[in-house]
Amino acid sequence: MGDRVLDRVRQTTRDGRAQRIVREVVLILTAALLYSLVRGMTDDRVDLAFDNAERLISFQESLGLFVEPDIQSWVVGHDAVINVINGIYIAGYWPVLVGTLVWLLLRHPDRYTLYRNALLASGAITLAIFALFPLAPPRFLPEHGFIDTVSDNSTAYRDFSASPFVNEYAAMPSLHFGWILLLGIAWATVGQTALAKVFGATMPVLMFTAIVLTGNHYIMDGIVGGTVVLLGLIVAVGIEHWKSAKAAAREDADPPGVGPQRSQPDEPNLSRQDGHAAEYDASRARRVPADR
Repeated sequence: MGDRVLDRVRQTTRDGRAQRIVREVVLILTAALLYSLVRGMTDDRVDLAFDNAERLISFQESLGLFVEPDIQSWVVGHDAVINVINGIYIAGYWPVLVGTLVWLLLRHPDRYTLYRNALLASGAITLAIFALFPLAPPRFLPEHGFIDTVSDNSTAYRDFSASPFVNEYAAMPSLHFGWILLLGIAWATVGQTALAKVFGATMPVLMFTAIVLTGNHYIMDGIVGGTVVLLGLIVAVGIEHWKSAKAAAREDADPPGVGPQRSQPDEPNLSRQDGHAAEYDASRARRVPADR
């Protein structure tokens, strides 16, 4: 009997975990689809996307930050370096994103919700920016000296990028960097090994380098992407605090172990019992003759 009960508990736990995994996968895929489907909102604003690119370049020039073409020129002609940065840009995004979320969900479910909420909150902020500020990526402006290193080495990836499921005019902000920064924070703070912490610290740096060297994002895209993700993390932390406060208030209103008042059986009427006992003793005394 005990073994069957234990097996039933284990099966229930596995079923509950499987249901949560399926629910979370559907939620994340839906969010990713929304993130990618904004292209339909910018198809009629391509000119605005290019105008915004010129404005951003001018803004970076005024700050002395328009150095992307110069940085790219350092790697042009070095196929090995280009292959590495292309690999980081492509393989260091979705595989790391999905892998980290699965790792958190299975190994650290108590921390998963925080980072999932941060991801969704930053994605919501980003969608609003996409809608308000369409931006052509650097690779669309070769006249400024930009080079698309990915197209020359990964035709399949570029074909996907040009599909109806991807917004090509959503360079600002760069969640390609921002979300990797968020997950890097997760690895660095939740991970328990030195390797995990090193991975969390270095992956965002490598991704920021890759988004610039591949010609997919401006430097400001990365800066804004990191800022948006940190805002999303603040929102997620606020949600956690709100939930904790709500749970604490519920416990104060109904402390553990104290349920609704139950009707208690009537307390015995001691005075009545005492009276009956006195009457019984008096009656017995009358029936028993006195000692002679």
